[in-house]
Amino acid sequence: MVLYASTFPNSFLQTLHSLAWALIFPCYWLTDRLLVSFLPTTYEKHQRGDDPCYLRALCLTIIIPICLALLIASLPFALIGFVIWAPLQSARRPYVYSKFEEKSEAGVATGPGYWKAAGGRSFCFATANVCLLPDSLARFTNLSNTQIRSWEVGKRIRNGASRPQIKIYIDSPTNTSISAASWSSLACPQGGENVNHAISAGIRRTSSMDCKGDNFIGNCSEDGKESKHGWEQNDGDSNSCIVRISGDEAAQFPSKEVDTSGVQDTITEPTEQLGENETEDEKCQTPNHKQREGDGFSLDSNTTSRESLIKFRIADGSMDSSGAPSNKFVYKASVMKKASLKKRRHLGDTFDHELSAFFPANLDFLCLQEVFDKRAAEKLKVQLNPYFQYILYDVGRYAWHSCCSFKFLNSGLFFASRYPILDVEFKCYPNGKGDDSLADKGALFVKVQVGTTPQDQRIVGYVSCTHLQALADAAIRCEQMDYLLDWLAEFQKSTSSSSPANSEDLLAFDVLVGDLNFDNCSSEDKLEQQHSLFTHYKDPCRLGPGEEQPWVIGTLMDPEGLYDEDTITPDNLQKVLESEEGRREYLVFSNSKNNPSCQKGRKVPLKNGGRRIDYALYSEEGLNPDWKVEVEEFSFVTQLAGLTDHLAVAMRLSVSTGEEDP
Repeated sequence: MVLYASTFPNSFLQTLHSLAWALIFPCYWLTDRLLVSFLPTTYEKHQRGDDPCYLRALCLTIIIPICLALLIASLPFALIGFVIWAPLQSARRPYVYSKFEEKSEAGVATGPGYWKAAGGRSFCFATANVCLLPDSLARFTNLSNTQIRSWEVGKRIRNGASRPQIKIYIDSPTNTSISAASWSSLACPQGGENVNHAISAGIRRTSSMDCKGDNFIGNCSEDGKESKHGWEQNDGDSNSCIVRISGDEAAQFPSKEVDTSGVQDTITEPTEQLGENETEDEKCQTPNHKQREGDGFSLDSNTTSRESLIKFRIADGSMDSSGAPSNKFVYKASVMKKASLKKRRHLGDTFDHELSAFFPANLDFLCLQEVFDKRAAEKLKVQLNPYFQYILYDVGRYAWHSCCSFKFLNSGLFFASRYPILDVEFKCYPNGKGDDSLADKGALFVKVQVGTTPQDQRIVGYVSCTHLQALADAAIRCEQMDYLLDWLAEFQKSTSSSSPANSEDLLAFDVLVGDLNFDNCSSEDKLEQQHSLFTHYKDPCRLGPGEEQPWVIGTLMDPEGLYDEDTITPDNLQKVLESEEGRREYLVFSNSKNNPSCQKGRKVPLKNGGRRIDYALYSEEGLNPDWKVEVEEFSFVTQLAGLTDHLAVAMRLSVSTGEEDP
């Protein structure tokens, strides 16, 4: 299948479209600015609280007449542009495909190494609704500055996903003083004498380690002699490192937790940056995104905290003569919390789950919803391309198409991958109602190649992203899910290769993510909860219709609380949502049907953790009979705090083939 790298099939239509949009844009921009003047966010209201009222009135009386005059003057040009623009949409392609290649390494694969179908491999998926609408429409959800937010959204996702992944294993299966868990984001500091922290004797870093992966450029190596207890590079993940500890050394760590307040370790982001964009990064910081005094980390810097700073149970140590701490893992104490930092398991759970301040390290696939603004989509692409080599954006059509009504906005879907894209298809839901009918909401189906067998047989995966109808009766969403299942089956059938010249592909995973606009606990959503979609796809957060796992929290936030001190940074939002009181204050619940803001200060006990309307599902149908797919970890992510009214969701799947690694 040919992937479309441009919006139109030839340069003439592309130029004509650009001309038409240049005539329309001034009218569009001025209309948006006028509406913005009358729709302030709670943050703007707070900022204006100290300003004299007459200054605001004076500004409006000057600016509004000027904008109105310019708007009226631009209308004739906009009308001419619209007459040209609307018919062109019938020739428009349903998406734009972008492949990133460094100029210095043109033609060289920059993605992670192909899987050779031996042993197993894990793949990480994330989804988020980022509310990147035109600025005036975004303000109905208490958000503003769409262009600035899009830049910051891309920057945070890239910084979170490009961290190296550290895994710690204990050789002795009988010693449980250290869990054989995966540490998602411990990075080693860059070279220099001042960063040689004292490390516990139980985990001696004595071998040279280079944390540099395919997409992570930065030297994390440290000189030393090789040792069986040193660091290893993991072949499975490009950014992974492994620490192995023998049973004798693991036994040196008692269960006592030391007090390491006052010491800190800063973990740097990959040095691969867009140099020409640094100035843009500085400009794109709104006051509510600045670092506050006493915060554990800065959103504007390339550092991480919380998940990257590991709390370890180790023996008491003392300070040496130079003042350096010994026998301690160094971490930033201001962001640590005693009970709930890392992944936790309830009784009977088969996978790890957590509320994280960062996107998982080594994120492979990213699906976003409500990226409606084309300029915002371009900014996202620029920020994410250094990490995700393959991106689909500007998905959907405009104006009249087929039997659908006129579309003012595209689908808002956005897909990014570290693995090559083989096939793509977009389908629009024909039954959208109300405001949703003005957008080309639908489903995006993508087939990716994740590896090859020793016999050169392709290993592939399917990732589907969708956004269902909002604020309507359940029958519309159920009908859309019927369409979704039919389209999924058709796409997989049409893209499967089973000819004598080309052996059939091996399916590693089939994942469906997106904003479904219903939850699993609301009484008004009972029809959707019992849909056959959940028989074909498994939901790790769900026990059954109307019943969630005990650790699940909602993903829809109360818009009124987006700029509160407790929720404005990823770390603060993570902390507040770890408590029932915090969730009650800042999440929308299923029994709050009318106005979400009315639940502020509610003291009545709630039966669930909030409305979870963002889903990550997976299917085991169609897989090789000898292969097994399991959820390795599931995360609710707060890294986009202050930028959207949704929490992101991440799921890591482990695919095992039953074969031994060579």
